[in-house]
Amino acid sequence: MTGQAELNLNGASDTKGVVLLRDSMPIYMREFIAGGIAGGFAKTAVAPLERVKILFQTRLGNFQSMGILRSLRHIHKTEGFWGLYRGNGAAVIRIVPYAALHFMTYERYRQWLVDKCPSAGPSVHLFAGSLAGGTAVLCTYPLDLARTRLAYQATNPHATYSDLGSVFQSVYRQSGIRGLYRGLCPTLYGILPYAGLKFYLYESLQGHLSSEHENSLFAKLACGAVAGLVGQTFTYPLDVVRRQMQVQPAPASGTQEKAFKGTLDALSSVVRNQGWKQTFSGVTINYLKIVPSVAIGFVVYDGMKLWLGIPPRRRPQKE
Repeated sequence: MTGQAELNLNGASDTKGVVLLRDSMPIYMREFIAGGIAGGFAKTAVAPLERVKILFQTRLGNFQSMGILRSLRHIHKTEGFWGLYRGNGAAVIRIVPYAALHFMTYERYRQWLVDKCPSAGPSVHLFAGSLAGGTAVLCTYPLDLARTRLAYQATNPHATYSDLGSVFQSVYRQSGIRGLYRGLCPTLYGILPYAGLKFYLYESLQGHLSSEHENSLFAKLACGAVAGLVGQTFTYPLDVVRRQMQVQPAPASGTQEKAFKGTLDALSSVVRNQGWKQTFSGVTINYLKIVPSVAIGFVVYDGMKLWLGIPPRRRPQKE
């Protein structure tokens, strides 16, 4: 009986310690942790589809002609189960700080906008989401480039890169710091409207839920899925351009090969040489990926906010 009492006492003490530690953290740190966990969880859930999408976008081998299921089977057969997750380690290393910054800065920008413009209405979600997306991209872009190059190697037996460090070393040696940010402009052009639309639609759809459905897991997943689908549809061509810029090697001296001069040059080059359909290459698999990814991300983030004791937001007034 005494042993049971000690067990209960220790358990209560441990729980109290966790609560005290949680409550001692500032709100922005709790938002940072919640966002990072949500991002890593969502990214890992769809990693095999992300791998195939990158192979479609960069036109490697004959993956486009094989389709989604055959591509997944081919990767599994030639590289094993973990081949489906090649590049996911780099993706998670990148997405955890990216998502943490994205969600945390969204909350901070949103609160700042609500304080400055109380009558701005739901549009604060659009502006705060765009600003947060740009901030997160600028801080984590080299990790995204490294993840793309690792995933791009596919079945090449003479793989150039073995890990994140080898990607950074090789790119920096060839092109310097600028090489680590190759494709940044189309990323920013795409993320600003995408992140803004994603948060705006999710928050707006949430606001239209009835009281009996506002805490429904299915309703939250549906809101996140719609938000991700609409946002991606408008910005997908820029994502294709970004991937092709990221995997394009620096042109060797004495050759006629030319690097893309910028986002518009890359977009026009893709359309001219590969056809306009290439700008939506992999969009089907992206839809299959974005539905669970964005939905899971939002739901896990909302759940982590509750667990971490983050108080409800002060909502903007209606326009």
